[in-house]
Amino acid sequence: MEFEVGDVVMCTVDRIAGTIVFVKIDKNIEGSIVLSEIAPGRIRNLREYVVPKKRIICKVIRINRNRIDLSLRRVTQKEKKDFEEKHRQEKSYISILKNVLKEKAEDIINKISEKDKLFDFFQGVKENPKKLEEIVGKKDAEKILEIIDAQKKKKYVIKKEITLTTAEPAGLNAIKNILGKIKNAKVTYISAGKYSLKTEAEDIKTADKVLKDLLKNLEEQSKKENISFSIKEK
Repeated sequence: MEFEVGDVVMCTVDRIAGTIVFVKIDKNIEGSIVLSEIAPGRIRNLREYVVPKKRIICKVIRINRNRIDLSLRRVTQKEKKDFEEKHRQEKSYISILKNVLKEKAEDIINKISEKDKLFDFFQGVKENPKKLEEIVGKKDAEKILEIIDAQKKKKYVIKKEITLTTAEPAGLNAIKNILGKIKNAKVTYISAGKYSLKTEAEDIKTADKVLKDLLKNLEEQSKKENISFSIKEK
């Protein structure tokens, strides 16, 4: 499987030599990260970010023949979250393949990985199941797709804690009115001024988007009612 500039990849720190961190990508491909690409600003203790055997998510910034230059600091939170979800899904696909194909699984996984990323392959399979049949046969393909379809029904849950406070005489009623209009999330009272919002969906991206849109709308409504709005950051 080939890499391209801009790809986000999982790496394992191999060793640190001076100001260069050497990592392994996909277990056998070596990449390197210079000190300026570890984190923005001055780094006082490099080991706060990288130590041997630690797994980190990086971005490919240059490819020169067999040399791959990576960056840790350029990976955005969204890219990291998306990658972690894809990685989780790939592990699930591997588990399904091993469960159905038994001893043949490793060969099939390697065969798929030679041409495509496992996640992208199964995204394509959803549109064209024949792609899987061509590799594992019709009977096993049906078993694999049946398990994947069953897993789709699983709900992903995302929560956020917010604070709504006001000194206005009718402020409490205004807060109740704002929260009462929420239809696509569960609102739970925690303590004075603190509430928990929970959204769920069959995929994490949808649940995350619903919650973000909801929080944005809540902030706008709070400003109109002179209500102080804040989100608890982890």
